[in-house]
Amino acid sequence: MKTLFYILFFVGAFSFAQGKYLTKTGAINFEASVPSFEEVAAKNNSATAILNTENGEFAALVLVKGFRFKNALMEEHFNENYAESDKYPKAIFQGKIKDFSLEKATRSFKISGDLTFHGVTKTIEDIPVTVYKNDDKIVIDGKFEVLASDFKIDIPKIVKNKVSEVVMVDFKFELQKK
Repeated sequence: MKTLFYILFFVGAFSFAQGKYLTKTGAINFEASVPSFEEVAAKNNSATAILNTENGEFAALVLVKGFRFKNALMEEHFNENYAESDKYPKAIFQGKIKDFSLEKATRSFKISGDLTFHGVTKTIEDIPVTVYKNDDKIVIDGKFEVLASDFKIDIPKIVKNKVSEVVMVDFKFELQKK
């Protein structure tokens, strides 16, 4: 029910804009691997995102339990011990693409905004993104780093040398006009 509320909130927040583009199949991946140890990486292909092309406002929501790992036990540990996805079921980003314009075919921009994960909201500045039109879609992709500790995620000493404190996040959204 709460998820429906957030989706309606995001759509409602942009309801007065003529240039709305939306997806429910955005891809978000993260990796916190350490060389010589098992890969710590997950993918989620069901992120909801909306872009207002008139002012560059952007929002994305992903259900944390939607991240898939190669190792089922790692996925279980992620949801129960690190992300606490029963307590914090969503990750949300709300921001704005600086100087946004669709005038050119492919453009590099920077996006800044607030990322909420694990009950903590952190402002992330100047994430480089590439934005281009592909037929009737707008594609946004980029990547950035965060620290697990910034979101109050403690990595236990027993696995501290196997899981990186630095988490690489990459994303790709193919948004269609609404």
